[in-house]
Amino acid sequence: MTSEVFEPKNELEQKLVLAWEGNMSGEAFMQELLASEVFMPIEDDEVMQGVQRSSKAKPLALQSEDGASVLVLFTSPDRAKPFLKDHPGFTGGLLTEFKWVLEKMGTGHGIALNPGCEVGFDMEPEMLSRL
Repeated sequence: MTSEVFEPKNELEQKLVLAWEGNMSGEAFMQELLASEVFMPIEDDEVMQGVQRSSKAKPLALQSEDGASVLVLFTSPDRAKPFLKDHPGFTGGLLTEFKWVLEKMGTGHGIALNPGCEVGFDMEPEMLSRL
């Protein structure tokens, strides 16, 4: 976790802070998240100035303690920068709708939203399957 104070930089982050502080229900935040864009770091051999050029992009996924695959997402590209210092192959990314990510990722995977940031959360595979 970084020592930096989390200052919301976009509307999604404003809603995340509201939910984090208990001023918005988790269900209401999830509805907002479904309608929002997120940043997905990708590894690609052919990234030029942060833009993917090949179809071989691989999203950043980590293993949880129980061995499950966890897709890493951020509320903005800026939030990813400190975390990605420990993952040097992930030099680019994709800004896309969270709903699209869910449709493409399949079942059995979790999501870590803003890992390493003061404000973020993990979504278990069971939670995602209900969405």
